This record gives sequence, C-alpha cells and structure tokens, in this order.
Amino acid sequence: MTGGPEGEWRRLDPRTLLVTAAVLCGVAAGAGVPVAAGLSGGRPLWQAVGWVLAGAALLVAGGTAADWIRCRRTRYLIGPERIDLHTGLLLLKRRSLARERIRSVDLTANPLQRILGLTKVRIGTGESTGGGESTLELELVTRAEGERLRRELLARPAASGAGPADDGTLAVLDPRWIRYAPVSFVAPALGGAAAGAVMQVSEWFGAQAEVIDWIGDRFETVSLPWMIADLVLLATLAGAVGALALWVEMWWNFRLEREPGGTLRVRRGLLTSRSVTLEERRLRGVERVEPLGVRLFGAARLDAVATGLTEDDDEKHTELKALLPAAPRAVADRVAAEVLGETASPTSAPLAAHPPAARRRRLRWALAAVLLPAAVLLPAAVLALLGALLTPVLLYVAAGWTAVLAPLAMALALDAYRSLGHALSGGHLVTRSGTVRRSTVALRRTGVIGWTVRQSYFQRRAGLLTLTATTAAGEGAYDVLDAGEAQGLALADLAVPGLLTPFLVPAETPEARPTSR
Repeated sequence: MTGGPEGEWRRLDPRTLLVTAAVLCGVAAGAGVPVAAGLSGGRPLWQAVGWVLAGAALLVAGGTAADWIRCRRTRYLIGPERIDLHTGLLLLKRRSLARERIRSVDLTANPLQRILGLTKVRIGTGESTGGGESTLELELVTRAEGERLRRELLARPAASGAGPADDGTLAVLDPRWIRYAPVSFVAPALGGAAAGAVMQVSEWFGAQAEVIDWIGDRFETVSLPWMIADLVLLATLAGAVGALALWVEMWWNFRLEREPGGTLRVRRGLLTSRSVTLEERRLRGVERVEPLGVRLFGAARLDAVATGLTEDDDEKHTELKALLPAAPRAVADRVAAEVLGETASPTSAPLAAHPPAARRRRLRWALAAVLLPAAVLLPAAVLALLGALLTPVLLYVAAGWTAVLAPLAMALALDAYRSLGHALSGGHLVTRSGTVRRSTVALRRTGVIGWTVRQSYFQRRAGLLTLTATTAAGEGAYDVLDAGEAQGLALADLAVPGLLTPFLVPAETPEARPTSR
C-alpha cells in the first residue's frame, strides 16, 4: 500500500526488491570476476566459476530477503501536525518530525529506479543534529508519491509582501557551459584515478608487469622527461573526457526555479535525477566560486549559503548547496541577484581594496614557500660536492626549483592580493578572497550573529587584522582577510550597527590622559 488519504499508514513500494536484487547482482558480478580469476590459479576454471556463482546466489537471495523484511516492517504516516516513520525488525525504531519544522523534501532516483518509476525521498528539518535525527528517508516510493509528498509537506501560506513576488524559472541549462568542465579541478583528479584503475585491474589479473612493459616498449626511444610529460598529457586528456562525462551526468536537464510558498528548487541529472528544495527562509546569502581554470575563462559557479546543509548528509555537501554550475560570470551574477531578490547583484558590487601591507604579506609568504625547500637542498648539495658525487645534482635541483617556482609564486601572491576586497551592498556584506579558488560571499547582514577579530603579531606590526563574520549558515564563518585596523572595525560597525560597539575602545586624546604630579 503506497497511497491513500492523509492520516493513513503507508508502506514502501514493493518494486524496491527489484532494485535491491539488481544492485546485488551488479556487486556480485564486480567482485566475482577477480575472485574467479584468483581461484582459477589453483583449481579448474569450472570449479572456480561454480564457487563464485554459488556465493553470488547466496548474496543476492540473502540481501533481497533482508530488504523484503525491511520493506514489510517500514511504514509512514502523514498526519495533520506530524510525520511518523516506524521501522525495524526486533527493535522497533520510531521517528517523528513536526510538519511545521520541515524545511526540505529532496528526491533522488538512479537510472534503475527511474526505469521502475521509483524515487528516494529525504525529508529534513534543516537542523544540524548528529546521527541523522533531523531527517527521515523513504527508500523507495513511486515518483508520483514523492512529488505529492514534496508538494504537501512544503506547502506554506503565501506571506504578504515577504520575499520576491516573481515565481518561475530563474535559470536553465545552456549546453555551451560544458566547455568549462575540462578546466575544472575534477579533470586532473579523474586522470589520476583512470591511471590508478588501469594498474589496479591489471593487478587483479596478474598482468601488471606486462602492462608496465608494454608502456615501456611504447616509449623505448623517448627520454625519461619526455616520457613522463607524455604520460601526464595522456592522463590529462583522459581526465578531460571524464570531466565532460561527469558534467553531463550531473548537470543535464538543470533547472533552477522559485516555487510558490517561498522555496527554491534545483532539478538536474541525466542518468540519476536529483531534486533539491531549499526554503528561502533558510537562505542567508550566496557564494560565487571561481576555481582558477574556470576563472581564466570568465566563468563562475554559484552556491547557496543556507542553514541546514550539513556535511553528514547522504548527498555531498557541495551538491546540496549548488544553485548554478560553472557559467559565464554575468549569468552567475544575474542569478545571484534574482535568488537574493535584489535589483543589482551584491557579488558584482565594487569592492574596497585592502592596504598595501596585505600585498607585502602575501609576497613574503610566496618567497618563503619557494626558498625554504631550496634552503634545505643547498646544504645537501654542498655536502654532496665534497663527497664522491661528481655532478652537483642537488645544486641544479635547488636552482631549478627557485627559477621555475619563484615567478609562479609571486604571480599567485599578487593575484591573491588583487582578489582581496569587501563591501556593503544593500542588505549584504560582501567579502572576496582566494586565488586558486576565488570566493565571493554575499552574506545577509541580518544573518551575522557575531564578529571575531584576529590579529597576529605580524598583522599587528603591519596594522592589519582579520575580521570574521559568524553566522548559522553555510561554513559558519566568513573572513575579511588582512583588512586595515580602522577599515575592518568600521566595516563591522556599519554592517551590523551596535554589535561590535561595546568592544571598541575609543582613541585616547591628549585631554583624557592623566597628568602626573
């Protein structure tokens, strides 16, 4: 029983067992191939295959039976004030959430679940409690039931004059955005993973040495540095292809919508469909993220700064808060303005520059990062020259390290300084920092619940400080790095008047100084 009127106990869809059996068959096949290959070394192939098939049948039958018991013992009730979930075999586990506290109903369905018309429903309150006590999961119900639950549980009376009045589509996928996928940080990571997967699979079949020899034969007439460069290039190309495929899977059919009742809904996914709903009352701002490769092409990603997006969710934290994939920066700024209900985007507001002392700090850090390893290599090179080593290899390494990395480190340091900035744009505090990953955060001033002022010994000598805005959303704290002392304190006092005032000490005037007798 998967449907019925409100107030009636309902059960999960029985087709859940088909999904479980199919997944276990895939697991058995994936594990059975290397196991059969290993067993066949000491016994006939037919015997090894027979053992593997028997184990696979036991795994599939046992797992499906266990899931049948779970489905039979799981039921949920949508009441007028609460939603209840009962599950468990020997120990009955009862969970209950007040409907007025429900803030999100997210739907996820992988390809097999989509074929069967099923979906996983995740109901959350937006609270960051441990152990998943603030969420209920229904795995699995029909797609129609999931959509009905989402509409019913998120239904809110329209508040007069509260929030943006224009419901509808805020952004849809532009296929041209796929050009930003190969320049993301995902591409090199996927390339390394592909190389590791080839070596791992070859090890399963006892052919790793043959694979290494085959690679060596292909580069027999190539010098070692060029061989390394070629392998890195091949891994990068493989990573770029993988990044394109991953982007298509994650972001195809993307649509960002504002729905009646004050919710934002993100729908996306080619094979695995995802529907994430964010209540706008939980929204405290947005973050425009520009990884270095994406930024060089004038693009940026947009994330939500909201309460209740915790890292212990089944879905990745980044996936839950993503509002827009990497898109042209102008598009990201436009979407940010519409999400925040502003006429002009705070993320594109002109920012106040930080003092030159902040630039000097970054240049010193860059030089230290380059020269310290070289300082370790140089004494070793001297000792090597005094010994039996006839070629000053370490000396060349130290000189090459400095010559190649020093200009790069200096360029990144200057870019990091240019990235620094802050502003007050309407009702938002804006802060920007970072070079490899530049981040521009527009935080609602009403969402700032506290300030932390940090000042190291070197910052104090340079007249700088780091101002941290504390909030109950997103990362919990957002920094204004290396601002001037007067500049940072004035910003905090203007952003949230009166919050920092009791802790500010007025400058001492000559008239106020005590006179000695």
